[in-house]
Amino acid sequence: MEKTSFASLRTSDWGRAVCAPFLQKGGETLNRDSKAQVVAELVKKLAGAKATFLADYRGLNVEQVNTLRGQLRTAGADYQVVKNTLLRLAAKDTPQACLDPFLAGPSALAIAPNDPVAPAKVLAEFAKLNAKFELKGGALDGRILSVADIKALAELPSREVLLARMLGSMSAPATNFVGVLAAVPRSLVQVLAAIQDKKAA
Repeated sequence: MEKTSFASLRTSDWGRAVCAPFLQKGGETLNRDSKAQVVAELVKKLAGAKATFLADYRGLNVEQVNTLRGQLRTAGADYQVVKNTLLRLAAKDTPQACLDPFLAGPSALAIAPNDPVAPAKVLAEFAKLNAKFELKGGALDGRILSVADIKALAELPSREVLLARMLGSMSAPATNFVGVLAAVPRSLVQVLAAIQDKKAA
């Protein structure tokens, strides 16, 4: 009598019917729970994010990914690779829902809970030095950011530079100090206004 291996038994019509309850039930539950946990964590991060950035990371090696992750961590941002379906589900009821048009192909997500400028600088510079890393777009305060917008955001003075200017202005006339204080919101408003004008055009 010909011996039947477990593998062939499992892939036969009869084998699938018999083995399915034992092979799928636990795995599906575990997989479903795991996905639910990922979505729950993403919802928490996205709900409190000042800005988010998406990129196509295909072609990067492990060393490059670790370098980018470290640079973004230093800039105060969290970096992770995420499935589009899970990100779309997590972003649904948050200001980051506008990311939907960019959710095609592999997605690496950078989440900035506070300062959006420093992570934008890191991403723009990394993309410039690594041709295989392509920015896709992002969101700032619920508004869509194109790749050009991210690069414009990256051109703004960093928090450290602004703090240095503020400290330097403390011994200067009050009008100079007020001017430096207004620099961040004015620059940010200009970026947002440019985005709005582009949409209206």
